[in-house]
Amino acid sequence: MAHSLKPESYTPELPPEEEESHVEYYYDDPEDLPGTLDLEPDALPPEMSLIDYTENTATRIQISNPQACIPYLKSDSVSWINVIGLGNKTSWEQMAKVFQIHPLTLGDVVNVPQRPKIIHDKNQIIIITLMVRISSDLEELEKEQVSIILGEKHLITVQENPEHDCLKPVRKRIKNNQGIIRKQKVDYLAYSLLDTIIDGFFPVLEEYGERIELLEDEVVINPNHQTMQKIYQLRRELLTLRRTIWSLRDAINILIRDGSNLINPNVLVYFRDCYEHTIQLRDIVESYRDLASDLMNIYLSSVSNKMNEVMKLLTVISSIFIPLTFIAGVYGMNFNPEKSPLNMPELDWYYGYPLCLFIMFLTAVCLIYFFWQKGWFNNLSTTLKKDDRGKNT
Repeated sequence: MAHSLKPESYTPELPPEEEESHVEYYYDDPEDLPGTLDLEPDALPPEMSLIDYTENTATRIQISNPQACIPYLKSDSVSWINVIGLGNKTSWEQMAKVFQIHPLTLGDVVNVPQRPKIIHDKNQIIIITLMVRISSDLEELEKEQVSIILGEKHLITVQENPEHDCLKPVRKRIKNNQGIIRKQKVDYLAYSLLDTIIDGFFPVLEEYGERIELLEDEVVINPNHQTMQKIYQLRRELLTLRRTIWSLRDAINILIRDGSNLINPNVLVYFRDCYEHTIQLRDIVESYRDLASDLMNIYLSSVSNKMNEVMKLLTVISSIFIPLTFIAGVYGMNFNPEKSPLNMPELDWYYGYPLCLFIMFLTAVCLIYFFWQKGWFNNLSTTLKKDDRGKNT
C-alpha cells in the first residue's frame, strides 16, 4: 500500500488544556499532495558548509551543492553538513537524492514551523526542534526551527536563517578539540547539538523571570492599562514556550524509550541528560505561568483598591461640603426680615456674614478632625505617595 512508505513519525501529545490553544504550526493545504514543498520557486539556494573531523583532524569547507558531500559520506570520519536557509525546491530535491531523505520527511524539514517530534526513516533519525530567543528590539519571543537528520556517519542540520545561531559552541568545541566530541561518533554530535539548543531556553526563561519581577513592582505601585497588556503578552509567550518544551520533552522521551541502532547505548545516557533539562525547563515555565496568573489577580485587586481610595477621597470631600452647602443654602433663601422678626434676623446683623463664614469654617474643621480620628487621611496619604512614586518611575 502507498502509505506503507511513509516514515514512522512520533508526535508528542499535549495535555488536554492545550488542545484549544492557538495553532502556530504549519499545516498543509487540503489541495496539496503529500510531501509538497511550500517554497518560493525563485528563492536562492541555501548556504551549505561541511565540518569533517576525526580525533586528530578537523576540516571546515563551504560547499556549493550536495554532490560535493558524497566523498565524505564514504569515509570513516564524522561529517556534519549545516544548511542555512530553506532555499528552493530544486536544491532540496538534490539534497533528498544524495542523502536519501523521504519526501514526507523533507516536507517536515522545510515546511516550517513544525511541532518538535522524532521521525524514524530507514537508516536515519530526524529530530525536529525549535530554537528560541528574545528579540532585542521588540522584546518578543522569536522561534526558529532546527532540524537534525542523523545518519550512520553523517549529520545534517537545517536552520532557517543565519542571523542567530546557537550552534557556535559546538563548532568551537570541534575546532579546538575540547571535551570528548571528536573522540565520539556522529550520535554524540547529535546529542551535543540537541543539548545546546535546549540550553538556549534557560537564558530566555531568565529574561522572563526579570520581567515578572518588574511587573510585580508595577502592579503594586502603579497599575495601569499597559500593565494588563504586558501581563497578557507574558502569559501568551509563556504558553508558547510551554507548548514547545512539552513537545520537545516527549519527543526525547520517545527517542530514549524506543532507541535506535544509530545511537550507541553509551550515548543514549547523554540524551537522558537532555530529557532532565527539559523537565527543569517545564517546571520553570509552569511556575512562571502561575506567577503570571497571580499577577493578573493582583492587578485587578490593586485597581479595585485604588478605585476604593479614590471613592473614599471623594466621599470625604463631599461630606465636608454637604453641611457647608446646607448653611449657604439656608442663608440664600433671602426672607425679608421687615415683614416678620422670624424671617432670618441674621440678615440685619452687623457681623452676620463673618459669623456665617466662621460657622462654615468651624464645621469643616470639626469634620476634618473627625475623619482624621477615624484614620482615613492616613490611608489617603499612603495612596498619594504610591501614585507619586509610580509617576516618577
